[in-house]
Parts: sequence; structure tokens; C-alpha cells
Amino acid sequence: MADPGTPLPGPADLEAVDERALSIMTAHWREPGYTVPNPDTYPAQFLWDSCFHAIIWAHLGEPERACTELRNLFAHQADDGFVAHMTYWHDPDQHAGFWGRRFTSCITQPPMYGHALAELHRRGIAIDDDLLDAAERGLRFLHEHRGRDGVAIVHPWESGCDDSPRWDNWCAGEWTALRWRDVKGELLDGIELDPETRSPIGSRVFEVDAAGFEALVAFNADELCALGGWMADQLAADAAGALDDRWQKRERTFADRAHIGTASKVRTLEALLPVLATKRERVVADVFSQLRDPNAFGSPFGPPSVHRQESVFDASAYWRGPTWPQLIYLFWVAARRHGRTGDAALLRDRLIRGAMQSGFAEYWDPDTGAGHGARPQSWTCLAAVVAGQP
Repeated sequence: MADPGTPLPGPADLEAVDERALSIMTAHWREPGYTVPNPDTYPAQFLWDSCFHAIIWAHLGEPERACTELRNLFAHQADDGFVAHMTYWHDPDQHAGFWGRRFTSCITQPPMYGHALAELHRRGIAIDDDLLDAAERGLRFLHEHRGRDGVAIVHPWESGCDDSPRWDNWCAGEWTALRWRDVKGELLDGIELDPETRSPIGSRVFEVDAAGFEALVAFNADELCALGGWMADQLAADAAGALDDRWQKRERTFADRAHIGTASKVRTLEALLPVLATKRERVVADVFSQLRDPNAFGSPFGPPSVHRQESVFDASAYWRGPTWPQLIYLFWVAARRHGRTGDAALLRDRLIRGAMQSGFAEYWDPDTGAGHGARPQSWTCLAAVVAGQP
């Protein structure tokens, strides 16, 4: 990242990002009430996307849309609390053969609903008991059915970072995007479902306590504490403690722990997400130092998804090096939680600049801001949320 004295975008830029965000979100709104990430590439409702969308709607002064987005996210929640990562509202049978069920996928995604509800609450939006109960049950499912030594994911898609080099050991032979796409489909066959609820509770081929996913579980549990109810505070404390034990001082990253297979040690950005939960100030300082270091994750348009010194780093390849707006946002949140105002300002700047330079792309080149993936992508409107903060 650049020197802390680098000026933030001016008032005209901040007004433009807000206007663009409202235009994109309005165009991507669908009935019965949710926001598609991108109408062509991602026309379904996605779990962590919708949580970010709710925060964006709240920022844009649309509290009812914010709450409706979350209600529809939980509309097909299983009795045991499982929340699927995709919902096919307009064609329930579209991929039923692939997932083995109608309406939804058979896996989950980072449970960002705790943070979303807490953000709505902080903005003065009333949270009804049904929404709070649904979020608590979602976290309870992960705690009770995925709790190993940590909280396991049973498929790379569940991490939200499905092509991350962290999963390369499950791709036999030389990794290629085409080969990995086939392997991701094959890994679905190994998922173990609860015989009654048909919720994914394990896997015969892929079970990993992923540092990034566990960090988001801990963070979202902690966020729910602000709203009261259940044992979210204990879950947050337990998860944060477990993550602290997996800090690798020499590699300067958090380790994943594989129950099946072998975890990779490639340094990735999502593996630093435990900074959201840890209270170890030396670790926090180390993480943000890496985000500023141009030889590590420092970049003018936001931190890349893979450490620059890793051999697999590729600034344009999906989850192999580009910058992702939702991860910038999460590290911005982490900086604010730790009182690191300078780091928060830099991340805010990078998210705004990256969004505007890329055309509100799904992800972008960390050095040039050139957009990749779907354009425009709804979660990139998080740039408006950070622009609206001091």
C-alpha cells in the first residue's frame, strides 16, 4: 500500500460511487426480494453475497430491502439450521441433478449473516426475532455438526474462495483451472448428508478447518453478541482461541488443519482473516504490516488474494492473485475493530479506487485495477459503504 499520507478520493468521487452503487443494486434486485450478484453470471441468490447486499441496502437508505434480502436468504433454512449457499428462486429444478435437491445447493458459505444483522442494528434498523433466531440456528448448525477441533468445511466452495491455492493438494497432478473445475464436481460426491435433514455434516474426501472460514464463524458469532441471545459469545471466544493456536510465526500466516487430505501452506489473503477475531496485538500488527508491504500483499488497488512471493501468484486468475472487494471490506472492518485508523483509511481508499477503476467488477488486478470476472458485481457496491464512513 502507498504511504499513509495518500489522499482519499475527493467528494465528487464519493458521490459518484454512491450513485453507481444505487444504480447497480436497483438493477440487480429480483422478486420475491433479493439481489443477484450479476444477472448473467450469477442469477441465483448467494449466501455471503446477500449478507453484504443487506449492508449495502441499509447504507443506501433501504432498510426494508435489507431485511427482505436476509429473510429470503433464510427462507429455505433446514430444521437443523443449515443455510445453503445458493437458492434458485425462479427455477427450483435448474441444478437439482447436480446438487441432489430442489431449490438450493447442498453446501453452505461463510455465515456473514451475524455481521449483517449487527450492521443493520447499528444503523437503527429493527431486527425481528425470526431473523435473529435464524442466524443463531445457522451458527449452531456449524458448531454442532461441523465442530471438529475447529469448524470444518466439507467442500472448497464453502470457503467462498474455491480456487484458492490452499486446496491445490486435492487436485492430483498439475493444477489447471479446467482440471480443478472437474475435481470440485467430484468432491461433491464425497459429502455426507444427515439422513433426516439431508444437511451436509461431513465428507469422506475433503474436511478442513480452514482458517479463513473459521475466522468468519468466530467474527459473526461475536457480532451476534451485540444482539443478545444464545451462546454466540462462547462460540466466538472458543473459535478465536483455537485460531490463535494456529498462527505460524515464521510463515506469518494462519494454518489450515485438514482432517482428510493434506493442507497447503501457500500464503493467501483469506488465511489472514483471523485478524478479525484475534486479540494478539503482535499478530494484528504483523498482518497489517503485510497488507502494506509491496513485496507481500501491498498493492495500489487493494491486497491481492495470494502473497506476491508465492510461485502460484497470478494477478488475473480467479482466486490465484486478483483483489476481491469483499475481502478488502473485511480487512477494513478488522482495522476499525482494532483501532487502526490509518490502515482502515488506506483500505477504504483502495476499495473505492478499485471499484471505480474496474467498473465495479467481481475482482480486479491489484496493480492496475483492470476488472475481471462478472461486471458489474453487486458486492463491489461495498465501496459505497466504506465511502460513507469517516
